Amino acid sequence: MAKTCKPTEFSCADRLNQCVPSTWRCDGKADCENGADEETCAPKQCTSNEFRCSSGQCVSSSFVCDDEADCDDGSDEASCPPLTCSSASFQCNNTVCVPRLWACDGDADCSDGSDEWPQNCGTQKPDAPVAHHCSALEFRCGSGECIHGSWKCDGGADCLDRSDEADCAHPTCRPDEFECGDGTCIHGSRQCNHQYDCRDMSDETGCVNATHCEGPTRFKCRSGECISMEKVCDKQRDCRDWSDEPLRECGSNECLYNNGGCSHICNDLKIGYECLCPAGYRLVDTKRCEDIDECANPDTCSQICINMIGSYKCQCEEGYQVDPATKACKAIGTIAYLFFTNRHEVRKMTLDKSEYTRVIPRLKNAVALDMNMATKEIYWSDISQKKIYRAQMDSADDSTRHSTIMSSDIDAPEGIAFDWIHGNLYWTDSIRSTISVVTADGSRRKTLFHQDLSKPRAIVVDPHSNFIYWTDWGNPAKIEKAGLNGGDRTALVTDNIVWPNGITLDLLNQRLYWVDSKLHTLSSIDVQGGGRRTLIIDEHRLAHPLGLTVFEEKVFWTDVSNNAILSANRLTGGDITPVAEHLSSPEDIILYHNLKQPAGRDWCQVSGCQFMCLAAPQVGRYPPKYTCVCPDNMMLARDMRTCVPGVPTTAAPVQPQVPATTPPPQPPAPASTTPKPQIRTTPKPQARTTKVPVVITSTVARPAPRTTRPPVRTTTPEPRIPSPQTVKPEIPQTTTEAQVTTPDFRHPFAAIPSTASTTPIALYIVVPLAIVCLVAVGGMLLWRNYRRKNTNTIHFDNPVYQKTTEDQVHIWRSHSPDGYSYPKRQVVSLDEEADNPAFTEN
Repeated sequence: MAKTCKPTEFSCADRLNQCVPSTWRCDGKADCENGADEETCAPKQCTSNEFRCSSGQCVSSSFVCDDEADCDDGSDEASCPPLTCSSASFQCNNTVCVPRLWACDGDADCSDGSDEWPQNCGTQKPDAPVAHHCSALEFRCGSGECIHGSWKCDGGADCLDRSDEADCAHPTCRPDEFECGDGTCIHGSRQCNHQYDCRDMSDETGCVNATHCEGPTRFKCRSGECISMEKVCDKQRDCRDWSDEPLRECGSNECLYNNGGCSHICNDLKIGYECLCPAGYRLVDTKRCEDIDECANPDTCSQICINMIGSYKCQCEEGYQVDPATKACKAIGTIAYLFFTNRHEVRKMTLDKSEYTRVIPRLKNAVALDMNMATKEIYWSDISQKKIYRAQMDSADDSTRHSTIMSSDIDAPEGIAFDWIHGNLYWTDSIRSTISVVTADGSRRKTLFHQDLSKPRAIVVDPHSNFIYWTDWGNPAKIEKAGLNGGDRTALVTDNIVWPNGITLDLLNQRLYWVDSKLHTLSSIDVQGGGRRTLIIDEHRLAHPLGLTVFEEKVFWTDVSNNAILSANRLTGGDITPVAEHLSSPEDIILYHNLKQPAGRDWCQVSGCQFMCLAAPQVGRYPPKYTCVCPDNMMLARDMRTCVPGVPTTAAPVQPQVPATTPPPQPPAPASTTPKPQIRTTPKPQARTTKVPVVITSTVARPAPRTTRPPVRTTTPEPRIPSPQTVKPEIPQTTTEAQVTTPDFRHPFAAIPSTASTTPIALYIVVPLAIVCLVAVGGMLLWRNYRRKNTNTIHFDNPVYQKTTEDQVHIWRSHSPDGYSYPKRQVVSLDEEADNPAFTEN
């Protein structure tokens, strides 16, 4: 019976009468096995703002005659008249026009740098200083960027203009050494040793590592010879020891009896036999087969894997459907677009590049990009303007419709990530070495991290599990994760990583992908830090990757050295394909599709936080949904929702994860009245730490003898006689604390005021001492009573016993020769002897 397709589906009309979503029809990619969904498609209609290429492709009209081939066939640059710039523009040496305000401002905006040439600028001073100077441990490239000083003359070009490898004296390899493809030398014995010793792995290229004399075509004699399998059991001696002609095994079929003992398949050989397994099974010993759990390999299926006996089945998540042609999961819904920045513009294109347009023109130096796909808002950062902007996608080409989200206390926002559920924007600053968060309207901001960061760059969010992930290419380079509220911070990747740039998250499969511009690799790891895999190692197609994104079965990345966007299979790293070429400095990239940002619940809507609510990481059985935070110079009050003035510190902003270890000289004084009434208005922060109370008794402050207290209890110094010196009134009321960090992620967010009185403290000291004294007295009395009952004595109440024993002792001590000696045992009464141990002979 023929399958009937739904009204929203297209019938492939093939042998299986397969059905595909109607939205896949004429999308530039054949989904039916017979390709029927891409047949008889009408030519794509270009809009009035687009140019139709000779190949039928639509590109933005502004791309025509811009000295860049944007059509695949280059027809947008054909028959172009000489380019002339307006009076408000500066014409680069390569005829490209840039705004005149960009000329001689310290930034090279022309691709050839001619807008900053001395002959064009003359004595004119740059309008703006260079973004920042490189540190003493860094090398400044001729193209302006800073790299690690150790990367100069290391054989790999890291600067965009390759200036780090200019004028370098590369060593010449000795005759006994092998020269790697990057110019480095290794000992000749390390070539073809089954281990990669060169960074480009050229030492294992072209090696013949096959071991001769292996089956099924070769047979190794017991005497060492190697003969052809055809000579085995041919009744001719080919091995010196006749091991090729065993009498009992030649011509014998062991599989005829009990299947050779094999559980499934028995294969008879010329000598002996072997057990084999059908597809979906594996040999666990020499004879028994068991089912293979194909789903144990995360790359078996693209999304959902169901293991079956001897087989497995792949299924797709909601919103995806199996593509009949590729058997992979393909998204259903809106058309997928790639959005990317190229410094001066934000552009978008379909995955097949059938539509290629400009979204935001005339930008200074846009580097990072993200979107709120539900509201169709675009966020981007400009590293030259030192700002973060927002605009509606439909009106983004009008600069008057751009909103500034962040414009102060920001230097190098090289990575941004939008939390589409809770409405916050996270960004990295590589100069300030910070990671911060701001609300979507820019009204409230908070610095989350500023310690243990060096060069943070790319960042990505997971607002369902409430984690952020970021790369840091400082020394040491690493990839880290933390909660959206700044808690539960940990490092995921710390080894075999040098220059991590772009990072992206496969939300469905909970896997991170990143590119390393120094190692020229594309790698992946699960969000818990396990299952790390290096998918691609390629110095040419991963020459200098910057940004990447993932969708369906593909991972896409930008390469600024190749001026291209490329893609590959996200599971295997194969099928590397250029998506767009001849671009100009492509940097960040994101993919627009309605399934990329699945909806979730925003618990912060019921938080009641005075300043800002941040989602808490979902770890454990009953994790909190959110935590309230305060500005960098304030802290949470006792109710954990409102903010109070914070204690001044020498370093600001303070990283929530690692509290400062140096106590401030004194708390703030919001009121200058007498100390006691101010107890409740001058709260002291407590961050789940160990406290060290300080009592000022003279000109020197020393810690009290008892230096620890339970985490939720604070101490206050006892009242003392005022000294002649001047003392701030708040000091006797509050406790100066030396903080010790704990793994509890709550401690960055709150500080509880310390207002305990001295009476409970005195009780804590007096009551235990009284109990100890009572126990000691009671123990002494019991001990004395015990000793009295168990001590032998020679003094008795009976005068007969007393007289006898006293005389015995006296007489025995006499040394007179005529003295009288009593016998050793004197019995007065048999009953008394039995009862009294004093008469027992030793």
